[in-house]
Amino acid sequence: MQTEHIIERFSEAGFEITREQSEQFLKYYGLLVEWNEKFNLTAITDFEEVIVKHFIDSCLGSSLIENKEGMLCDIGTGAGFPGIPLKIMFPGLKVLLVDSLNKRVVFLNEVIRELGLKDITAIHARAEEIGRKPEYREMYDTCVSRAVAALPSLSELCIPFVKKGGLFIAYKSQKAAEEFESAQNALKTLGCSGELKNIDLFGADRTFVLCRKVSKTPEKYPRGGGKAFSKPL
Repeated sequence: MQTEHIIERFSEAGFEITREQSEQFLKYYGLLVEWNEKFNLTAITDFEEVIVKHFIDSCLGSSLIENKEGMLCDIGTGAGFPGIPLKIMFPGLKVLLVDSLNKRVVFLNEVIRELGLKDITAIHARAEEIGRKPEYREMYDTCVSRAVAALPSLSELCIPFVKKGGLFIAYKSQKAAEEFESAQNALKTLGCSGELKNIDLFGADRTFVLCRKVSKTPEKYPRGGGKAFSKPL
């Protein structure tokens, strides 16, 4: 059965999940494939590939999350990665999913409802705007992002959400070292120190940029008008 296969694949990757969690992942997969026909949420729809490249990959960052019952935000979450798999793995997390496309947020809310997830909210917003609002700014123990954006730009959008002492965890791949080098000024300016962490996923390295918030982010960041991308730090 598919639920057993999901449990086995997670176990092979070093994660022990319950049957209930496996059933949630299976339901998530079904919703992803169903809604993908209308909204083009992901190019990956094969069952095995979704389990490994979306679900397990999302959970790889869980070993880096220090407070697994704390507040976590996922910026540019898309179809819910990595935020929803992390929430399934650690039900005690209080999760905020942020995406700039409303159709994705409609999908995320359906997933949240169908999976019976609690203490998780999906909002339609731009990070550069809500990152300046007091109810979001420097309120999170952990910020994660698997968004496809260069690290200097991504850092400006994500780090303002992280409280002092918290972590910004960026999911990266082969060019992580190069991006990390180019982001040194951004990280310093935004109040973070950083390091690279490599975690194996079935023989392939997944690289994470682990950024520790050591001081408050200056009030001027994140800048509006797309400047994080047009004029990266």
